[in-house]
Amino acid sequence: MSIRKRHPDPRRLILDTALALFTRHGYFNCSVHDIRKTADISIGAIYHHFPSKESIAKALYDDLVSQMSGAISDVIENDQSLEERCRAVFCLLFELTEEQPDRMSFILHARHREFLPSEPPVCSARPFRLMRDLVKEGMDQGVLRPLDLTLASACLFGPPIRMIQLRLDGLIEEPLPLNLEPLFQAAWRSVAA
Repeated sequence: MSIRKRHPDPRRLILDTALALFTRHGYFNCSVHDIRKTADISIGAIYHHFPSKESIAKALYDDLVSQMSGAISDVIENDQSLEERCRAVFCLLFELTEEQPDRMSFILHARHREFLPSEPPVCSARPFRLMRDLVKEGMDQGVLRPLDLTLASACLFGPPIRMIQLRLDGLIEEPLPLNLEPLFQAAWRSVAA
């Protein structure tokens, strides 16, 4: 089935095609003409929605960060304990990696500042700020040790991010959720009060 048949919305088709190409070949190794050819649409259709390849990358980045932010917000805004919400973030990140590897790869692997120089580093994007806010909440409640916020955030959420990178690079073969509990327990103990 062609990509076009799965995507009746031309804008979505362009973004999905760009995501696949940027993830597989890298941003700098793809052109608007590559996107056009792979999506099987006219160059005019692309330029109708996006004035440049950079604008496609920016829209894709914004879309993915927004989706990830929404998913993390949903997880952390429930009534569970802080520990349970942090575990749920690990679980969400691992599930997203297994279900949407291209999206996670674009968020974590792409060197966004090279082609989106006005964007802050990805670690400053809203999903990562939400995780950092969760750590601050834990320190404020006395559930987590009082540490430098960046250090504590890296100790708690750095391990799943690294596991995701290893999985996306093919160095971990088994699905990440299989390692969720031991990894979460090790990370949680590193910051728990």
